[in-house]
Amino acid sequence: MLPVHANQKAGGAQGSLDPVLEPGTFAVDPLPLGPPRRRWDELGAGEAEALGWYAPRPGISGGPAGHVLLAPGDVHGAVIDLALVLDSRCCGVAGDVPNMVCAACRAPVAIRIDDCGLWQAVWLDPVATRVIEDGPGPYPVLGWTDLLAQRPGLAPSEPYGGWHPIWTAAVASALAHVLAASGGAPILIPDHRVAAIFRPVLDRLGPAGTGPERTLVLAGPGLLAVEGDVVLVPEHPQTGELWPVAPPATPIPLAWEVWRHLAFYRDPKPVGRSVPMLPEALPEQIPGYRLMPDGQIFLGVLSRLPEVRQPWLRAVYDRGRSYSYAYLAF
Repeated sequence: MLPVHANQKAGGAQGSLDPVLEPGTFAVDPLPLGPPRRRWDELGAGEAEALGWYAPRPGISGGPAGHVLLAPGDVHGAVIDLALVLDSRCCGVAGDVPNMVCAACRAPVAIRIDDCGLWQAVWLDPVATRVIEDGPGPYPVLGWTDLLAQRPGLAPSEPYGGWHPIWTAAVASALAHVLAASGGAPILIPDHRVAAIFRPVLDRLGPAGTGPERTLVLAGPGLLAVEGDVVLVPEHPQTGELWPVAPPATPIPLAWEVWRHLAFYRDPKPVGRSVPMLPEALPEQIPGYRLMPDGQIFLGVLSRLPEVRQPWLRAVYDRGRSYSYAYLAF
């Protein structure tokens, strides 16, 4: 499954981030990538919607779809060609056109990404390469119960105390879906852990509130069933499958690493002490400043949801577009 943070640009990061995928795994991007690009106002009537875009974008790619994402260490027989590296790079290589060539024939075959603030990746060009099924990979597909046991989730705070970029990406994507599912109605969040993450952002972005209140709840493996109108469910990290919910509830996909932590993490309590520990002596899990979702991911997801054509949600989208940096402070 393509991770929600695969194309994230983490502003202010020193050097490149970790590889976006584990070794021995792959994912496919269904969206077109690279040139030629067209301006939004160049698209004909209905053409944007046919391509899956429902709000203006800086540029619409007319390049090939289906780039295959790999961990850099899994690529063999290809090398970076400095003549193909874009001049706009900072501390590494990036771009949306091939900068790696076949070591034997020198044909461009892939895009290597490792510039500062970007997740390390190799994207195989679907025009120059093809996928050959070669049996099961090193990681068997886990069931939901095995995922609970083997993949404990990801803490929201990085060692230096800031929000982990995977959290800013996953919350941004989920937030776009939540707003679209709300229909402009106010949102109630009974779970204090979910509310601590989503409530401040929704209060900044949400509509004035019309219509009956809609309830946002958390559901998934290992949790007791809770009734709600809008339901945060985990995405299977290998297959992209969503935890099923019964209609008329609307499922909201949330990256497994974030869902698992929200669902089951509990703040540690001191054991065997008659005097409570001071708060500063406990592990810091939630950064001390408010979460700002990744603005580019939020806008990208929202622009592909038909609900963005509603006037109130389009106003939220347009307000975000007025900012140029990666993390939008709405």
